[in-house]
Amino acid sequence: MNPTVHPALTPDGALNGRKERDWERIAYLMLLSRAMDNLEESQGFVNYQFSAKGHEMAQVILSQLMTHPLDAGSVYYRSRPFVLGSGLTPKEAFEAGLARSGGLSDGRDVGVVFNLPKRDGATIIPMAGDVGAQYTPAVGWSQGIRYRVEQLGETEADGSIAVILGGDGSVAANGFWSALTIATTQKLPVLFMIEDNGYGISVGSEFQTPGRNIAANLASFKNLKIWDGDGVNPPETANLIEQAVDHVRSGEGPALLRLTCQRISGHSGHDNQAYKSDDEREQDEARDPIPILKAFMVPDLMTPDAWIALAAQAEADATAALAEAVQTPEADVARITEQIWYNPADPAEVGGLEAEDIYLPKGTDEPQPAGGRINMIDAIRQTLDSELSINERMVVFGEDVGFKGGVHAATLGLQKKHGENRVFDTSLSEEGIIGRAVGMAMTGLMPVPEIQFRKYADPATEQLNNCGTLRWRTNNRFAAPIVVRIPGGYRKIGDPWHSVTSEVTFAHQPGWRVAVPSNAEDATGLLRGALRGNDPVIFFEHRAMLDAAWARRVYPGDEFVLPFGKGKKVAIGGDLTVVTWGAMVELCLAAAEKLAETGDCSIEVIDLRTLVPWDEDMVLESVRKTSKCLIVHEDIGRGGFGAEISAQISDQAFLSLDGPVRRVTAPAVPVPYSPTLMAGVVPTEDRIKQAMSDLLGF
Repeated sequence: MNPTVHPALTPDGALNGRKERDWERIAYLMLLSRAMDNLEESQGFVNYQFSAKGHEMAQVILSQLMTHPLDAGSVYYRSRPFVLGSGLTPKEAFEAGLARSGGLSDGRDVGVVFNLPKRDGATIIPMAGDVGAQYTPAVGWSQGIRYRVEQLGETEADGSIAVILGGDGSVAANGFWSALTIATTQKLPVLFMIEDNGYGISVGSEFQTPGRNIAANLASFKNLKIWDGDGVNPPETANLIEQAVDHVRSGEGPALLRLTCQRISGHSGHDNQAYKSDDEREQDEARDPIPILKAFMVPDLMTPDAWIALAAQAEADATAALAEAVQTPEADVARITEQIWYNPADPAEVGGLEAEDIYLPKGTDEPQPAGGRINMIDAIRQTLDSELSINERMVVFGEDVGFKGGVHAATLGLQKKHGENRVFDTSLSEEGIIGRAVGMAMTGLMPVPEIQFRKYADPATEQLNNCGTLRWRTNNRFAAPIVVRIPGGYRKIGDPWHSVTSEVTFAHQPGWRVAVPSNAEDATGLLRGALRGNDPVIFFEHRAMLDAAWARRVYPGDEFVLPFGKGKKVAIGGDLTVVTWGAMVELCLAAAEKLAETGDCSIEVIDLRTLVPWDEDMVLESVRKTSKCLIVHEDIGRGGFGAEISAQISDQAFLSLDGPVRRVTAPAVPVPYSPTLMAGVVPTEDRIKQAMSDLLGF
């Protein structure tokens, strides 16, 4: 590509005298994107086709301004022009759509759901297919920029920003409002660019925001600079984008830029836009940014022949890239289970400490007792304190974790000791807490968010799911190792809101390690292992055990680390295997001891300590020895994790069984408020003892 360019492209001829705009490069990328869309639409070789027709101009212009080292773009399924402008090759883009091997996701994700470590422009934060899910990780990235500049002294990153691209439909999503709250209350360096084409699939934008204009509605939003204009008028669009980017880079806080554009093709390749009138279709065509850009550039900035040559070059490049992409082998089904977990031989390119060449001590699984017995909450606090002291990239945050020290007192005094940049309160939004943590992890930090109670994690389900699959769906390019601390379960009384366990929910989500300690020593070792690890972890802190006398242990030292997937035999026996975890360990031990006092029996009790992974070898070895198994957990039985354990025992140790695999669990009802009713739901020592006795006599 080497067309003749008008002299007005030189710095002296820059529009408005502000800065040089490489309109030739902008035009080429727009034409390339359009050529790729046309090929996909006409040939139908991809299963999911999301055209960017009509959205190209603002995206490409913005991509060319992403020049700082930690600039990042958090984009959505119609953002391919921006990603092309950030260094994505046409061949890679076609390979993604064709689900070929290698590539950006190795055939694992939708072809327009991109991720891209930094190349020519912004790092492309791994996209998600969920509408609105791109917002909160981006504000987490922007807070990571600030932390690295202010706390770590990385002045070269100063001026870097995060930009978020979203359609007008996404402004109704939880993620948008959560991110907006975080960005404005913290005055973070983030730009929201809303591409308003008037439609969310077939639904008009009047259903997304009153008056169809989110910029007008946010006019009084504090700490938010707003621009509103045309996204297909070349000089106006470029000026607006430059002003917004300059504002955010200056450190004055976040900005929102709404640009109107047209969606010329349907929402996806299967959408014929029958809901649009003929007049609307004509308006779409009249506001096509490609001919508008041509009229702007020819003949003032480029000769007619140069434009024809440029368009031909873009068409040829797209066609050649497709020809290469179809020769790439199909994705290899043998690799489908790879890259769910961290592999020390193949760390991710972006995210976590190892991507920054930072390695923490491995620790030891031999306790080094220090002081007297402490309860579990003190053990958690002491572990957080010691890890904050050795890892300057670790941050602890959530609702009330700062000055108050957490509603359970796990972070008491940590903000005063380590500072407000490292231990801080957040807005009341679990979506924002987890999404922010994901973005911060991708900037090389170790975020430790707290969710106050297990059920409060439900609004963050989307971000939790996406975090767990992030390494796998980006073909190991990105990772977000975070440690989510979640207290839950009953404590003296129950209720449907604060006493939920349902840890199986997290065990069912790919990519999450799940810890459920029963005592202070195990809590110390597992939490430290999580904080020094490279995978996302759910760390479940049972409320009944936080100050329970039984759960108190001597603090095992600041280097004590327990591996995940290693259970512990807390009682040795030969007649019955009992598998349990969390608060049920104490009850199972008490029941086993009472049975031993009244009869000639010995019961082996296994505390799993972690559910993902769980110690299958220890359980199967014990069952083959005792021939009988009882599984006890607080969660409801229907679909509970005990069913998974029972299935594995039946599959792998069936011939060793001398009785049915039984479970003691909660019925399929919420935890009630009344202590009397709760005793009829949560497994009790008497119910456990009776089940043990029944199996022993089978």
